[in-house]
Amino acid sequence: MDGTLYSIGELARRTGLTVKAIRFYSDRGIVPPTGRSPAGYRLYDTGAVARLDLVRTLRDLGVGLPAIRKVVNEELSLTQVAAAHAEALAVQIRVLRLRRAVATAVARRGSTTKEMDLMHRLARLSEDERRRLIDGFLDTAFGGLDADLAGIRRTMTPELPDDPADEQIDAWIELAELAADPEFGAFMRRVAEQHLADRAPRSVPRPHAVAIVRDQVTPALAAGVGSASPRAGTIVAAVTARYADLCGRPDDAALRRRLLTLLETARDPRRQTYVRLLAVVNGWPPPDDPTPALAWFADAVRAHAS
Repeated sequence: MDGTLYSIGELARRTGLTVKAIRFYSDRGIVPPTGRSPAGYRLYDTGAVARLDLVRTLRDLGVGLPAIRKVVNEELSLTQVAAAHAEALAVQIRVLRLRRAVATAVARRGSTTKEMDLMHRLARLSEDERRRLIDGFLDTAFGGLDADLAGIRRTMTPELPDDPADEQIDAWIELAELAADPEFGAFMRRVAEQHLADRAPRSVPRPHAVAIVRDQVTPALAAGVGSASPRAGTIVAAVTARYADLCGRPDDAALRRRLLTLLETARDPRRQTYVRLLAVVNGWPPPDDPTPALAWFADAVRAHAS
């Protein structure tokens, strides 16, 4: 330190801060004056320049005055303050990202004030609150049914990560809206009950009817086979025979009506929306959409009803 003293105006010119700002920091003991001039004006040494540079940097980062005072007075290390501030900034970033996701969703959907409020509340749910919402939905869909559905329940559980990407936040908001809808919960209950009703009394797991149709029809779709063609009739016969074995019923007109009812439920767009959003939230690959295969098969069944 060279012993040079600066007036508050000179210090302002050297640091680029206003006289008012320096006086503010000085009054709060963050950059106290070294002494006073004969006329009573504050004087500062060269160390005040370095302290003010540090103060400005910390303020630009959003660090509060109490923490700044402790840093410049060496009551807290800069490392400690930086770590605490980084954590606080991470929280602020998550909050801002949630707000942006809500604003983007509102703009995209043209939502009402009521819908915007709902989306905002869904976005701000804590991890425990998210868990309770989803558990309530899954209880509605699967509660009290066969324990074998526990695996399906697990695969339908969203797990929003601690640091989600924007698209995961957006997907969570939409998925939570679906999960909070009692009608959707009741619909998924019907899907689960249909699944159980179609099982033959055997212990060996077998594929669901939707999977059977998808596996048989997808190659035909890719090959451009028409639903009214003779080859489509062969595919229908293979699927209904497999489905009859699956649920332990005769392969007749009643079975085909039953299968069409099940597939109509599976084609409900809400179900596919949930699965798609679930994949985004959980960071899974995009799921295949079985809807085209199910629609093709339903047309083929009707075309080959005789």
